[in-house]
Amino acid sequence: MIVNPPYPLSPKKKPLRDNVNLKEEEVLDQTLRPKQWEDFIGQERIKRNIRIILQAAKERKEAVDHLLFCGGPGLGKSTLSRLVAQSIDSNIRIITGPAIQRPGDLAAILTSLSERDVLFIDEIHRLNKTCEEIIYPAMEDFKLQIITGTGPMARTLEIDLPPFTLIGATTRIGLLTSPLRSRFGATFQVDFYSGDDIQKIIKRSAGILSIAIDEEAITMISQCSRFTPRIANRLLKRIRDFAQVEGMEKINKEITELGLSALEIDEMGLEPPDRKILEMLIRKFNGGPVGLQALAASANEEQDNILEVYEPYLLQLGLIVRSPKGRMATQKAYEHLRINPKSKTQNTKLL
Repeated sequence: MIVNPPYPLSPKKKPLRDNVNLKEEEVLDQTLRPKQWEDFIGQERIKRNIRIILQAAKERKEAVDHLLFCGGPGLGKSTLSRLVAQSIDSNIRIITGPAIQRPGDLAAILTSLSERDVLFIDEIHRLNKTCEEIIYPAMEDFKLQIITGTGPMARTLEIDLPPFTLIGATTRIGLLTSPLRSRFGATFQVDFYSGDDIQKIIKRSAGILSIAIDEEAITMISQCSRFTPRIANRLLKRIRDFAQVEGMEKINKEITELGLSALEIDEMGLEPPDRKILEMLIRKFNGGPVGLQALAASANEEQDNILEVYEPYLLQLGLIVRSPKGRMATQKAYEHLRINPKSKTQNTKLL
């Protein structure tokens, strides 16, 4: 529940850290990223299977088979890819699907790889279809096929590529074409983390950042983390800012409540856009069912944002359900927003 700050920010106390810029935030993110398998908390089944694949490839002295990671943003797909590259002592080249617009761009990347390098393509479901066709023979036979000329003068050139490992990451595996999906040697679904794992991640991050934090604060942050390490670390850094402004040496329950209230995050981790979507679903559409397009237009949100950012967490919490006719609010959603199902138009006291 969002509550009023237990006390106002003191204007007399000077923050220990001013003008935090994007570059510093990126450095912090890299610092918190696990560098070894032992530091990667959670996803035990995936880690075990990947390490078996790595060990088998090492014993055969072959390149690691192509891997596909699917799951929501911030769950560790890119971190797993980096750990794969580190485990086989190889370089990793990181690109995003939308950044590859022309076949020539992809050809330049593939020909620059060395033997057993790792090519990580984030948002691979947004890869250009022409580029996707080029990547098929590269994945299967390590050959780059380039067509030159047109009509009767068209010729196909084949360029041998060094054995490499392609790792794809996607938040929407359903948008991957079947031919591309079938060329990956293993597919792993990266799921939301458990509350215990999130608490371990917060403790680890607090230790790296030299932040003293009590158990109550850890529990509160974990409950608002949307079961996602990236969000847990983001909240930890923001609560640290509030603690520094107040000159506190330790993050406790009170400063955590203050920070979460200022960020408009309730006890279930819902932010204003989440609550807005739920309210629209309940008030305007009588709890549903309603189609994605209508819900997105009413909430003034992009459809992709609802599908990839908000809906997975709302489904995970059991606040909405999806039926063949559309999205529907559950009894739990009414209770969380304090709306009487028999009177959906009454004023709601937002959490």
